[in-house]
Amino acid sequence: MDLIEDGPHRLDVSEHMPAGPPSRRYVGVDVGGTNIKSVVLEMAPGRAEVLRQDQCPTEGDTPADVLAQVATIASSLAAADPSTSALGFSLPGAVDRRRGVTGVMPNLPGAWPGTRARAAVEDLTGIPTALINDARAFTLAESRLGAGRGLEVVVGVTLGTGVGGGIARAGTLFEGASGFAGELGHQILYPDGELCGCGNRGCVETVVNSRTLTERAGLRTVKEVFAEAAAGNARAVASIAGYVDNLAIALANVHALLCPDAFVVGGGIAEAGAELLVPLLERIRALTTFDQPLNVQVRSAALGPYSGAIGAALIAAEREGHEECLAVRSD
Repeated sequence: MDLIEDGPHRLDVSEHMPAGPPSRRYVGVDVGGTNIKSVVLEMAPGRAEVLRQDQCPTEGDTPADVLAQVATIASSLAAADPSTSALGFSLPGAVDRRRGVTGVMPNLPGAWPGTRARAAVEDLTGIPTALINDARAFTLAESRLGAGRGLEVVVGVTLGTGVGGGIARAGTLFEGASGFAGELGHQILYPDGELCGCGNRGCVETVVNSRTLTERAGLRTVKEVFAEAAAGNARAVASIAGYVDNLAIALANVHALLCPDAFVVGGGIAEAGAELLVPLLERIRALTTFDQPLNVQVRSAALGPYSGAIGAALIAAEREGHEECLAVRSD
């Protein structure tokens, strides 16, 4: 298992951080269907810094295999820095964060429902461990340290294989009574539509996903779709328009319920930038009636591909009672 080290990344959050305890270090691991990203995050009054960031391919055929890989990565990073206080890791699917148990993981191998994932990693590493959904980790990181920093209500949106989401208020996740709030990709748009990996039909994720985007354009990759659309390819243009229309309906629904200060959008498909986000914002505003359309704001994520790992490290800090160091003040 070869790790690719990408170097340190400093996060300037001094304007939004009250005084707190001395510096501590946390490991964050973000598990994806293709790659696993990891960081070591140092937190101190007035400062948060990513000291190391790595990635490697996701390996294994079972939940036990994947969790063992998470434990190996985390243990390696912690061994290099004995001052590590805790670790957090994120998974791309249904996560009961309070119990540390997983549900369906459509993009990971094996049968995940009922897996005691947090306990498994904690037992393997001997390090205090926290577990979180990957999109919620993204939302937490971007709301505290990234594009949503200083805003009162942020909705995180991750666009890739499917659609993930999360809600944060004043830098703290809102997870609802049962802990599953934020699954915006599993709103039902078409009750008689395609079967979703969650078991329902016609979820947002069945029509807003990378496979549909490329297949409708008749192309192999998302990058090719946007390049061909820029060159005037009618099928590519139509595919992007369909993707944007369905996503805009979903986000207009969310805006009607929450009226967030901003949607912060990240993930592989969001790397298309303005070619995606400008028409998306225009379409959401066109669907917004009770609120003023100009109150709808869409921001591109600021922390890059390691935002999920950073969010996982922040959850580890919360477990250890260090979250006050990064609480965002909305004044």
